[in-house]
Order: sequence, then structure tokens, then C-alpha cells
Amino acid sequence: MDILFLLIPFSVVLVLLILIALWWAVDRGQFEDVEPEGQRILRED
Repeated sequence: MDILFLLIPFSVVLVLLILIALWWAVDRGQFEDVEPEGQRILRED
């Protein structure tokens, strides 16, 4: 039972870090216009 006092705060911190990383990636434009990258590998250069 004592382990829950350790695991619950760690899991909350982990979720917050994941949300911050996702927000950072969206803010930096990582998910903007992903369609050309998928088509780029299909084109012959």
C-alpha cells in the first residue's frame, strides 16, 4: 500500500511531462503538413 504513495505522484508527473512534450511539438509545427512527407518517399527522384 505504501508504494501507491510513490507511484501515483510519479504517474501524474509522467502524464504532465507527456502533455508538455506534445504541446511543445504542436507549438513548434511538428504536425503541420505531414502529407508531403508521406508522398515524398513514393516519388522517384
